[in-house]
Amino acid sequence: MSPAEVILLVNAATTWFMCGVIWFVQLVHYPLFRDYDRGRFTAAMLAHQRRTAVVVFPAMAAGLVTSLLLVAFSPPGIPGWMPWIGAVSATVWGVSTARIQVPLHEKLAALGFSPAVHTRLVTTNWVRAAAWSVQGLVCVGMLSLKSAN
Repeated sequence: MSPAEVILLVNAATTWFMCGVIWFVQLVHYPLFRDYDRGRFTAAMLAHQRRTAVVVFPAMAAGLVTSLLLVAFSPPGIPGWMPWIGAVSATVWGVSTARIQVPLHEKLAALGFSPAVHTRLVTTNWVRAAAWSVQGLVCVGMLSLKSAN
């Protein structure tokens, strides 16, 4: 197996792992924040941030790095536009995470539950769900083309 194929496999694995995580978070986890005990909300948010980071940070870092590497080192038979779509999608979810979701989580942890902040978190997270889903579809396409060769 070539290094480019390893990069593609790691990218696909981390992307689909995060697709599952983000859809679970979007449809189950984030909506339940409104039902958390208000007296323990800050502690729950701090624990959420700590525990979630341990699970998602390695996959997000590997997914972002491999998305960018695929632009330069894609396996033979993969059209050049496909890694670019994956890299753009990874950039979208990466920027959204750093510039929108993390600050909103920090605000919830610092100030306690706020319906406005919670709504913004749930609403803006659709961008990440869409970006990971697009990246996941691109990975399926690249793996399909690779297996056909």
